[in-house]
Amino acid sequence: MPRFPLHPARGTGIDPGTWKSIRLAKYGCANRPFFHIVVMEEHKEQREPPIEQLGTFDPMANKYNEKLVTFNFNRLQYWMSQPKVEVSKPIAQLLGLAGYFPIHPLTYWTAWTNRRKAEEEAKAQELQDKQETEKAEASN
Repeated sequence: MPRFPLHPARGTGIDPGTWKSIRLAKYGCANRPFFHIVVMEEHKEQREPPIEQLGTFDPMANKYNEKLVTFNFNRLQYWMSQPKVEVSKPIAQLLGLAGYFPIHPLTYWTAWTNRRKAEEEAKAQELQDKQETEKAEASN
């Protein structure tokens, strides 16, 4: 017969609770997103109340071209020390950029693709400028 975990009310001190995740919960409007960094049970919907809010993330750049992120690192450290708590990929990326985690590999990949795209656009612009100057010389 298999042994089932005892209920915490029986005084075992063991909480067989569900997995929790540190993730983004979307607030704001369709054209103006704003995210709260929260601790929630793994399979809850975004709009259900979280266990705790650990920070905020504003993905829209302000007038100084900055995307603002705030973290409560004391509470983040507490929740990460708890068993059955996972950190989502977007939060791991933000924590890597903040210097709290190692930089996430997806961050390197994004930077590489952005740099490659910028180089291709620069080459295309250079080729277009060269063709325009050849046309101008030919018409003179």
